[in-house]
Amino acid sequence: MKKSVMALVGLSMVLSTAHANKLQSETPAYVPGELIVKFKNLKNMNSLGGLEISKHISKNIAVVKYNEKSSIGSQISKLKQNPNVEYAEPNYIVKAIKMKKSIWENLNSINTNDPKFNKLWGLVNTGNNEPVSSRGNSSTSGAAGADINAINAWGITKGSKAIKIAIIDTGVDYNHPDLRANIWTNTAEANGIEGVDDDGNGYIDDIHGYDFANKDGDPMDGNGHGTHCAGTIAAVHDNGIGIAGVMAEAEIVGVKFLTDQGSGSSADAIAAIDYATKIGVDIMSNSWGGGGYSQALKDSIVAANRAGIIFTAAAGNSASDNNTSPHYPSNYEVDNVISVAAHNYNDGLASFSCYGSNTVHVSAPGRNILSTVPNNSYDVYSGTSMATPHVTGVVGLYLAHNGTTDPKDLREKLMESSVYGAAYGKKTISGGRVDAYNFLTGVVESRPAKPDPASWQRTSVEVFESAHPYVNNGDLSKTYTVPGAKFLRVVIRQHDLETNYDYLSIKDGSGVEVQRVDGKGSDTVTEYVDGDTITVSFTSDTSVQQWGYLIDEVEYILE
Repeated sequence: MKKSVMALVGLSMVLSTAHANKLQSETPAYVPGELIVKFKNLKNMNSLGGLEISKHISKNIAVVKYNEKSSIGSQISKLKQNPNVEYAEPNYIVKAIKMKKSIWENLNSINTNDPKFNKLWGLVNTGNNEPVSSRGNSSTSGAAGADINAINAWGITKGSKAIKIAIIDTGVDYNHPDLRANIWTNTAEANGIEGVDDDGNGYIDDIHGYDFANKDGDPMDGNGHGTHCAGTIAAVHDNGIGIAGVMAEAEIVGVKFLTDQGSGSSADAIAAIDYATKIGVDIMSNSWGGGGYSQALKDSIVAANRAGIIFTAAAGNSASDNNTSPHYPSNYEVDNVISVAAHNYNDGLASFSCYGSNTVHVSAPGRNILSTVPNNSYDVYSGTSMATPHVTGVVGLYLAHNGTTDPKDLREKLMESSVYGAAYGKKTISGGRVDAYNFLTGVVESRPAKPDPASWQRTSVEVFESAHPYVNNGDLSKTYTVPGAKFLRVVIRQHDLETNYDYLSIKDGSGVEVQRVDGKGSDTVTEYVDGDTITVSFTSDTSVQQWGYLIDEVEYILE
């Protein structure tokens, strides 16, 4: 076995914000002085007018350096005038998606040789087994059975070493005793000469994966995020220590592109995805996101789709609607992408989780999840980052049982077999949470009837509008009732609200929120509610007042 000593290099990045105390800037953060450029032909490249190619990412795609004092917009415009340039875009900064971590309590074992199994509510929710975090429990009691139905699924399969899964993240602690037996080993490199590309794949010493953040063959995790994801997917079963993963057997590949501080660039993400495609993984698990739309990143995901590789992706933790505020990479419309929201111990959408009736496919356990972290340790994290590896593991079980299948077909079956719930009904495409047993056995869960698009009728209602501009700390509400309506929705004639901070909340007659609307729009038709009553509430924070909103119509379908 080779011996590698790596110096992990930290990268400090400063992200600008729209104003004080805000969490997100108007423009996605990018690496200063760098662009991602796709050329029509790199061999016959024309002059770049003083710009410099700093590194190649994949075929005809490269990182181009420019003077940081120059406007990025002007540099992109100049490159687009080059007849050999297909596109140019910022090298966006992306980050691991997790909530604040917390410490777990001393745990006891139930019905397994894994001592901490009884706190893995995502696998088996007993209604009283959520691990306590620094943020407390979801409640004193949970919804028994609101889990991925792991025990029944394991009666069919517990996975297979034939299923290779790339954790594209902060790396993986491949020495962790609860993971070690399920770590991929590139035997050609492990038995070869250190410092030599023994298998000829273009990567030196990639024994357990590769580190694109530090450009070396050691994907060791210095953050914890990637190792936590790996444990949920495939921590070893019945080994007398720790936890159990969704899969008892798999091959985990550490593909590190996020630094130990948890951030990275879209250029390195592309390189990581291309590497995972090249070594022939079956699934890529992606608990990260950020930046704007990147054609280059999407192209890499498309290439993975052509290779039949599933791409699970965290929907995001900003509690926003991905239909109107896209989150990448989970929002890319590629057949292999499975966008995952997080649900809690109580069978509800986690308060932090992003959602989208047209953009997020399913929900999975994501609040207060116990899993592996580096240095033989365990911890509780929350986030759609924690929900995504649950889905990755479930997909791994499916592939182990059924073999290779078309990614789009697999995604459709995953959604059809999910357990419908009112909390997810208008929040995800499937309206449900993942169920491994249903998925493996081909169960198609029933869904409530949906409205006929041709049957909607529109009527005027009492005006509900803000001041123009609206005031700080706004808290207004209006309820509309159309007697005899089976479905009801609101038409927002005009709205201009601060994105992510000021919003209209759409609720059904029981007070369940089905949508939040922010940003700008006109003649916006909201999500529908079942029944004859709908409530619209307006909330604003302490800064940035914009034009506001005006509502004077609703649409309905009668019983």
